[in-house]
Amino acid sequence: MKDEASVIAIVGTAHALSHFCQLALAPLFPLIREEFGVSYAALGFVVMLFYTGSALLQPVAGFLVDRIGGRGMLLGGVGLLTVGLLVMSAADGIAVLGLGAMLMGLGNSVFHPADMSILNGRVSTPRLGYAFSAHGMAGFLGFAASPVFSASIAAAYGWRAALLGTAAIGLAALVMLLANSHQLHVTHAMAKKPAAAWDARVLLSRPVLLCFAFFTIWGGAYAGLANFSITAMQLQFGIGPALASSALTTYMLANAVGLVAGGVFAARVGRHELVAGAGLSCAALVVLSIAAGAVSAPALPVALGAAGLAAGFTYPSRDLIVRASTPPGAAGRVYGFVYSGLDIGVLATPMLYGMLIDSGAPQAVFYVIFGFALAAILTVLQVSGRGRLIPRT
Repeated sequence: MKDEASVIAIVGTAHALSHFCQLALAPLFPLIREEFGVSYAALGFVVMLFYTGSALLQPVAGFLVDRIGGRGMLLGGVGLLTVGLLVMSAADGIAVLGLGAMLMGLGNSVFHPADMSILNGRVSTPRLGYAFSAHGMAGFLGFAASPVFSASIAAAYGWRAALLGTAAIGLAALVMLLANSHQLHVTHAMAKKPAAAWDARVLLSRPVLLCFAFFTIWGGAYAGLANFSITAMQLQFGIGPALASSALTTYMLANAVGLVAGGVFAARVGRHELVAGAGLSCAALVVLSIAAGAVSAPALPVALGAAGLAAGFTYPSRDLIVRASTPPGAAGRVYGFVYSGLDIGVLATPMLYGMLIDSGAPQAVFYVIFGFALAAILTVLQVSGRGRLIPRT
């Protein structure tokens, strides 16, 4: 049990680093734009490069994890994240910044397949639920810590120092993983699969396609919140990066709290599509109030905290909707397909948000996020989400 707790802590720390690095750049956009004289659309393209690398390489990473194990892949991923941050910190223009983002995207692609492989191989079945919960929570904590860390260092020492500080954390995580690499070893054997395992027709069923559409749309909303809300709040409300970053951090922390509460609730109800629709409706209304300027600047952390709590509450129900839409024996295909929609939504929209800010309409960022959230609600309500949690034995 002690070894399992150590494995969960080590893998969770790596997952937190992945999320921490994803949001390191966004608070630095105004400073980078001023130094390089580039548009926010160009900076949005840099974000797209990160998520493109991550999305395209994740299936390949999963294939490699099955053959060589998660340990080596995880070490390589952390190393690439760190190198990418170092390259960006030394950038003399948008091209080198994009190169660093691509390297970070390649590193980020390994985390979910490697993490899940290690946890499944090293943690006993009765404790896997706790392991996956801790893994998800670690990611949210990484998201929550990153904007404040990055903005605080940038305010004192500049944006390059902020990226170097993030790289130092990546290096420390790599040393920790190397020191505990024996805890991450899992013996992998390639199992023969029946031909039916490669049948893609299940992905064309209406519930699965609706789930894919939902994740793609929500990915578009999330891209705006994670990467452009800080800049948009500064321009719309005339506030500094510290307050804007703290508002996003509050959103991420509240997401984690909502996830825990939503998991307990989802285990006791059957209409998961209604739970997801209600939670997203509350979050969307808060975002709409921010877009309309109905929230005062000092209240932004409270408002985004409420939105984060409501959105996080829907995540367990959302996952159970996917589970209820998955035929027996098709979990790998369905989950891989559906969750790829999240990456597609995230990588497809940053330039749109950047152009909105460039056009002098930062409030439009929140209007677009609201629009995506509304479309996601309409999508999720069309999926039957009556599947219940199956107790672990």
